[in-house]
Amino acid sequence: MSGADLAEGAPAPGFTMPASGGRTVSLEGLKGKPFLLYFYPKADTSGCTKQACGIQEALPQFNTLGLTVIGVSPDKMPPIEKFAKKYGLEFPLASDENHAVAEAYGTWVEKSMYGRKYMGMERSSFLIGADGRVLRHWKKVKPAEHTAEVLKAARALQALEVRS
Repeated sequence: MSGADLAEGAPAPGFTMPASGGRTVSLEGLKGKPFLLYFYPKADTSGCTKQACGIQEALPQFNTLGLTVIGVSPDKMPPIEKFAKKYGLEFPLASDENHAVAEAYGTWVEKSMYGRKYMGMERSSFLIGADGRVLRHWKKVKPAEHTAEVLKAARALQALEVRS
């Protein structure tokens, strides 16, 4: 199944990636825990910084909801580590250097800039449930609004779980 077919309710594709702070993140390691997997194009660029800092600021709220957050970019680990340290980002930022995870989630897409077409990371997010299924998927995320949208959706899903 390609990421383009990754509908809400579908099983999340497996992954294992190196992450900031000497960590490794994997679907298997997150089994039984809900998490946000967000894909961003490049560490330490304006939109990616705005998005990451917004998530960092809201990290206590994510923690209260029991939600782990993982950022994923095609960058190598040294720029990711530098980015995490520069902005005090405590959540793991993972390196998907060969973009295999991005391809599995459908976020490695054809882009266009100044008439030139190239492959790159689409800013997208996936809210994955404790059962390993996609609960929500956001495409072409706006960095400034993303955190609030995810928190709203996570709270709504948590409220549904409490009622059922």
